[in-house]
Amino acid sequence: MQFSSRLTIATHILLCIENFKDSCKVTSNFLAGSINTNPVIVRNILGQLSSAGIVEIKAGVGGAFLARSSNEITLLDIFKAVEKEESLFHFHENPNLQCPIGRNVHSVMDEKLEKIQYAMENEMDNITLEQLVKEIKEKI
Repeated sequence: MQFSSRLTIATHILLCIENFKDSCKVTSNFLAGSINTNPVIVRNILGQLSSAGIVEIKAGVGGAFLARSSNEITLLDIFKAVEKEESLFHFHENPNLQCPIGRNVHSVMDEKLEKIQYAMENEMDNITLEQLVKEIKEKI
């Protein structure tokens, strides 16, 4: 299974905003250079983060800023802001009900997949942006 890169790009954006906030204006072009991606992708993700109340964006070359303290932003907040799907797993919807496996696969798997998603979300909710900022600063 592979997720999109939106979570990692969004986290990269937030780490840059926090790290460079006092030394330069953090614009979409600046962020795109750090991420090595197109500024349009950065602007789209910044828009999602802004809609979720995680960042504030000043028009023009004003830059981006955290809307909340880094200790109040978790990986789960970031994930929910940028990922479109509510469920991690996409179960095939129309198994063959004439087959004994097809008839029972949902009842066997659904609860287990929900537990896996809950465990992942719980772990993400325990990791703050502040923790990641500290780790990055140790490596710089």
